[in-house]
Formats: sequence, C-alpha cells, structure tokens
Amino acid sequence: MKPLICGLLLAAIISTGCLPAPTGTAGNRTITVYAFSIMKESLERDIYPAFKEKWRQQHGEEVNFVSSFAGSETVTNQILQGAPADIAILSIEMDVDRLIKAGHVPEDWWVTAERGIVNRTPFVILVRPGNPLGITDFADLAKPGVKLIHPDPVSSGGAQWSILSIYGSELKKSELETGVKDEARALATLKAVWANVFVTPESARAARTTFETGYGDALITYELEALLMKQAGAPIEVVVPRSTIFSEHPGVVIERNVSPEEREAVYAFRNFLWSDEAQKAFVRNNFRSSVNESFDAANAGFVKIEMPFTIHYFGGWKKAHPDVIDGVFRKQVKGE
Repeated sequence: MKPLICGLLLAAIISTGCLPAPTGTAGNRTITVYAFSIMKESLERDIYPAFKEKWRQQHGEEVNFVSSFAGSETVTNQILQGAPADIAILSIEMDVDRLIKAGHVPEDWWVTAERGIVNRTPFVILVRPGNPLGITDFADLAKPGVKLIHPDPVSSGGAQWSILSIYGSELKKSELETGVKDEARALATLKAVWANVFVTPESARAARTTFETGYGDALITYELEALLMKQAGAPIEVVVPRSTIFSEHPGVVIERNVSPEEREAVYAFRNFLWSDEAQKAFVRNNFRSSVNESFDAANAGFVKIEMPFTIHYFGGWKKAHPDVIDGVFRKQVKGE
C-alpha cells in the first residue's frame, strides 16, 4: 500500500508543478548568476571556468553555472519578482539598495576589503571612422544634427552612469577653470546632449548592438564595450573625454534564495571574484581591477583619462541618485 500512496503523492506534486528546483546533487552543484549585460564575456570566457577548476581541485565536485544577462535595473526587477539568482552583479549600487529593502540582500553586503565592488570601467564616446562630426568631448555631442544612441535610464544602470559622466565632467572642468562647480553649465550641457538622443535601447549591450548595425553617429558607453568592438574589428573610433566617470560594479549574494547547502559554494564564488586570478581575468576581458590597479597595466588598450572621477565625487549613490538622476535629469532635463 505504501508504494501506491507514495506514487499517488508524487503524481499529485508533479501535476501541480510544485517540485522543488534542483540545487545540485552529490558531487555536482549549480550556481545561478544574474548580471548586467556587459558581464557576459568575462564571466563565461574566464571567470566561470577558473572557479570550476578551483572548486574541482579543492572539493572533488563539479560546479555548473546558469546565467541571465540584461540591463541592471531589469535584472533587479527580475530578482524582485522571484528570479532564482544566487548572486547578482549589478551596474549601480542603487539596485543593491532596492534588493536590501525587499529583504533579498543583507545591509552589510559591502563589508569586504573591496566594499563589494567587483570591477570598474570608465565611460567613453564611440564615433564613426574618421570622426566626421569632430566629436572631442561630451559637449560636442550637443552639436546640431548629431544622432546619439544612449541606453534607457529606466532599465539600464549604464545609462545612469553615462548621465553622471556628462554632468560630472562639466562640474570637474568648471571647477578646474574657476574653482567653483558650475551646475548651470553642467545642466545646460546635459540638456543639449540629451536633445540629440534619438533612440534609447534597454541596456548598454543593446545600445552597442544598435550602433554596430549602423544607426546613429555616436554612442556613450563603457570603455570595455569600445575595446570589445575594436578587438572584433568594428569600424569605430574611440573618443576619450577630458573628464569622465569610472563606473564601479557591485556583486551581492541573494540571501533569500541561497539554502544552507548552497551557501559554501555561493560565497566561495563571490569571494573568488576578488582573487588575483579573477581580477587579472577581468583585466584581460577589458574591465579594470577593483583590487589592484597595477593589474591594469597588462591591458594596453586602456585609455588615459586626464580628469577621472568616481561616484564619490557626488557623495556616493545615496546622494547622486536623488540629486542628479532624479533632481537634475528626470525633473530638469526630461521635465517629469
């Protein structure tokens, strides 16, 4: 009778779709990573294989990875709606804050030597061969007739970095010239540049694809994307703004989704992201190191920036988002 009862119970479970998701079997583990769009190559090409080999040598187990890539805010929304991510690598810290508020991530997520930042990259401008419109800096993107591709700030963390880069570069230059941050000048430049945006793809990677297919005159994007395109032989030129921001990308464990059995491997992978081996792999894949800037010398393609700055120039994301993204861009530039 017992086998019949068990069989009936199993049939009922299957019919209702309530079988638990597999978390790995003896000798085999699976880690699910949700990441913003431009992380794809470095993770799949180098980081996953290196960790799998390391774990195999140390534990005699196989680790498999399941990945999903999209704009940072899209990834965050997916996790908030129940996506089974164990780890998220996001473009902006504000997306981590959203996960904290929903109870997915602990408030002390940043308590690491690197304050939770996995890697970094500056923002540059891509133009067509020969730079026919004479673009030399962000302000030139406001020239009449320039068709600018820019990812959508609603779904893309890269788009928000780009806005901060345009606005902050004018603050930096005015501060150097006069000793005072000229917010009116920065606002006017951002308004004029945004007026030339004619398409807003959902992510930085989608914006790159749009530019690659021949649309538009210019694209603001991560240095990483520029280098990947050049290495692929794309007909582009890279314009390095005089002053530009370095984006910094947080990695977090989605505690709500991680079972006690999974915890060791998930945290081992997160910590591996800051190992010398992984950081050097990021540099090979055109990200800059968040751990040791000397590693960056191994990538000859990295550009020299005269006046770089980071999110800390604005007082961190907790000030930059309400002050610039909401207060300047959404309210004053877009009039929302």
